[in-house]
Amino acid sequence: MSMTVKFWGVRGSIASPGAETALVGGNTSCVEVQVGETRLVLDAGTGLRRLGNELLKHGPVDVTLLLSHVHWDHIQGIPFFAPLYAPDTRVHVVTGANGTPTREVLRRQMSAPMFPVDINDVPAALTFSEVRERQCFTVGEAEVTVARANHPDQVYAYRIASGGRSVVYATDTEHYRCVDPRLVALARDADVLIYDAQYLPGEYAGEGGMSRVGWGHSTWEAAVELAHAAGVGQLVLFHHDPSRTDDGVAAIEAQARQSFGDVVAAREGLSITLGSVGSARAA
Repeated sequence: MSMTVKFWGVRGSIASPGAETALVGGNTSCVEVQVGETRLVLDAGTGLRRLGNELLKHGPVDVTLLLSHVHWDHIQGIPFFAPLYAPDTRVHVVTGANGTPTREVLRRQMSAPMFPVDINDVPAALTFSEVRERQCFTVGEAEVTVARANHPDQVYAYRIASGGRSVVYATDTEHYRCVDPRLVALARDADVLIYDAQYLPGEYAGEGGMSRVGWGHSTWEAAVELAHAAGVGQLVLFHHDPSRTDDGVAAIEAQARQSFGDVVAAREGLSITLGSVGSARAA
């Protein structure tokens, strides 16, 4: 059984459409993972809109939505996820506890006067569950493992595994002075690590401007350190800064490749297929 990872939104903080971001894409976080007939979606940024339109072309939609957290750039695609308005759609929303029930959090952006349709009135069947640190659970043919990350408000990273293959999604996390042992454990020997690389090391440190320390994001250098420590196969740089141009992302990708061989910067439309153990991997 193969596992396919597809990127629908790769930006952080706010959507950034424009000529200078067209090649990488300007939509915020949304990654689709398909394992056999099981479809999981990591985060619901503005990239979720295009994913929803594509899913509707293939019949009734049944997805599990794994939210890293509920900051706006990770949930703003939900009101525009077309399958919500189809009665045969099923969406199971999973995220960590944040002090407020997830349905209520999502309802706040889908209620008057901010939005004309209340989430409680959509025809799709919605269910919700909360996860905790180190929890493991099964979704169809996939096994999901959870780990806490470092970010203002609670954030969770996910490992999705099946058939001896695995992908780890760890965005909106800060490295501080050492490699996070929780993420090393989560990503150990993963085929693919998708990791927050929003800032350049100098930007993070505040060289020539405001320090980003404490903002909850990371750098390509920290991404490489984690990839080495965990022994992952491929590193995907993710959650690009909204002001980062296509050329800027390409430059970061080139720098990272000097320190870790198999590195790619996430771009909208990028698809990575992991075959069963023993088969070739193609990106």
